Amino acid sequence: MTPEHVDEPAVAVEDAVEAGRERPGRLEEEGDVAADYLEELLDIADIDGDIDIEVRNGRTYISVVSEEEGDTALQALVGRDGEVLEALQELTRLSVLTATENRSRLVLDITGYRVERGEQLQSIAEDAARRAKDSGEEISLAPMSAYERKIVHDAVAELGLVSESEGEGASRHIVVSLPAS
Repeated sequence: MTPEHVDEPAVAVEDAVEAGRERPGRLEEEGDVAADYLEELLDIADIDGDIDIEVRNGRTYISVVSEEEGDTALQALVGRDGEVLEALQELTRLSVLTATENRSRLVLDITGYRVERGEQLQSIAEDAARRAKDSGEEISLAPMSAYERKIVHDAVAELGLVSESEGEGASRHIVVSLPAS
């Protein structure tokens, strides 16, 4: 065995990490960095909130919740249509990138907004699928974030229909249609 052959496995491991494959502990580290960042942000804003970290399906999920029902300070961090939440998620991802030099796909939820919105999106997908089946026409939905479009695409696929994203930037939306025969 030549020294070249000995080095190959080490290079393969480095290539796997470079390709974005998860190494053990990376998502836990990501969660810890994100939690520290959010905790500091909450402290600066003088907002009470508990931070929960969960790793599932190759992604880190961070939830900020309050023991007080209807905590308006935390709800302000969600914003209208989740706009502030989306911005905070991006800032948190940047914090993780800065600390770990790895791009993050973490999902941030505050006061259960994403869970609630996920249920709404499921309903929107079901309604669009029903309308497409009834009319045979394409159904265009309102613009959504990439995360929301992913949820709708998955729901439409489960219902046996086809969906495509169309448009650019803030106008990007989903069109639901019957599968080609």
